[in-house]
Amino acid sequence: MQHDKVLILDFGSQYTQLIARRVRELNIYSEIHPFNKIPENIDDYKAVILSGSPFSVRGDQALHPDLSQIQGKKPLLGVCYGAQYLAHFSGGNVAPSNTREYGRANLSYVKEGEAFFKGISKNSQVWMSHSDTIKDLPTNGELLASTHDVENAAFKINGEKTFAIQFHPEVYHSTDGKQLLENFLVTIAEVNPDWTPDSFVEETIEALKEKIGNDKVVLGLSGGVDSTVAAVLLNKAIGNNLYCVFVNNGLLRKNEFENVLNQYEGMNLNVKGVNASARFLDALAGESDPEKKRKAIGRVFIEVFDDEAHLIEGVKWLAQGTIYPDVIESISATGGPSATIKSHHNVGGLPDFMKLKVVEPLRALFKDEVRRVGASLGIDPELLGRHPFPGPGLAIRILGDVTPEKVRILQEVDAIFINGLKAANLYDKVWQAGAMLLPVNSVGVMGDERTYEKCVALRAVESTDGMTADWVNLPYEFLQKTSNDIINKVKGVNRVVYDISSKPPATIEWE
Repeated sequence: MQHDKVLILDFGSQYTQLIARRVRELNIYSEIHPFNKIPENIDDYKAVILSGSPFSVRGDQALHPDLSQIQGKKPLLGVCYGAQYLAHFSGGNVAPSNTREYGRANLSYVKEGEAFFKGISKNSQVWMSHSDTIKDLPTNGELLASTHDVENAAFKINGEKTFAIQFHPEVYHSTDGKQLLENFLVTIAEVNPDWTPDSFVEETIEALKEKIGNDKVVLGLSGGVDSTVAAVLLNKAIGNNLYCVFVNNGLLRKNEFENVLNQYEGMNLNVKGVNASARFLDALAGESDPEKKRKAIGRVFIEVFDDEAHLIEGVKWLAQGTIYPDVIESISATGGPSATIKSHHNVGGLPDFMKLKVVEPLRALFKDEVRRVGASLGIDPELLGRHPFPGPGLAIRILGDVTPEKVRILQEVDAIFINGLKAANLYDKVWQAGAMLLPVNSVGVMGDERTYEKCVALRAVESTDGMTADWVNLPYEFLQKTSNDIINKVKGVNRVVYDISSKPPATIEWE
């Protein structure tokens, strides 16, 4: 089945990925592409959205997309920078605003009878984030909405299906943002909202059958949501030709290797456990740089799989549970001007010596979409509700070099924290939680004696996809008990702190 698609052109905004998620919440498939790498098959897209940007349309570094095959030919929505671009280079005027327009605002005027604002009141809250403002509308521009401080908050270009908004409908703070996107995409652009978890499952299984045929596939299982959903999809497509390998890299949570292997019993998956702990820890010995640690883990990960693949006669594919945020954070918002945040061990292809083709059935999905697909596949809700865990494991939660003793300490701390969340019925209220072992010692007192031991930081965040996150306000009583348990039961730790940073500006992990 061919689904209508929406193209999102990325100008480097921190919110671009949120636009894609908001569109997908409408059961509409969306793709992000750099502003300067517009797909050649533009006819395959039913509508186009221009994202925001940290750049100014007035500056020498203004980003110029080629809209010759888009504007006036396809429904087009400009958001923030996209709106300013449509105004400034089409006969309008953009100038610096007297004050930086950032944060909550309320619409004070909405044009009556306009389909773009159907179901949205003139007092609707919107989110502003810009330092320039649209002073004059473009040629044939018509004002659609204003706020108290921003006169030209929304406009359309008559004679085209071109719309522009100065605010961000994709963020939570724009209370009617989803409705506005639905008005544009479904009502105006006539996009068919039929991209659902069930349709994804059906079409992905058929595509995997066609792509892989009778070939054998080796898949790296982690015990987490992504690799498990990928495995079940592949199992439904190719059955016994799927060989799952779960690698113990020595950086897993306490008892996780045995627990995960037990978890897969009864799921009709062909799973082999491989203990490669020493190999990974040797590769990490003496390395403190976060990126080098990630790359070392990625290298050994590939080497282990190459060894295992050679034991499977005729295997031709390596399957991975790569998801969209992994891709976005690793390649600067799909190659656009956004900053690269960090590399991911499962993104970037394979070395030449590994003669396997890569298949990534979840590469286009956000984390919340993976869970919905997993539910559609009938996977155990307890497994689907498991917190995300980083591919490099505890290596990126141990700041500085990694040693077996540090791993032991952090495993003990993490177990107390995670089991405590479950016992207090807090686990399902948290999107991701973990502990970080800091590269500092602090002075303490235990039994009237001076101690000089490690400090650990606890981290618990709420999120929907990992692209943005906020810290969870855990009860003081819980934090107090957890701190006491850690200090009393984990030898080598005498101080516990709680991380109250949001993403952005911080990341969920510390490395």
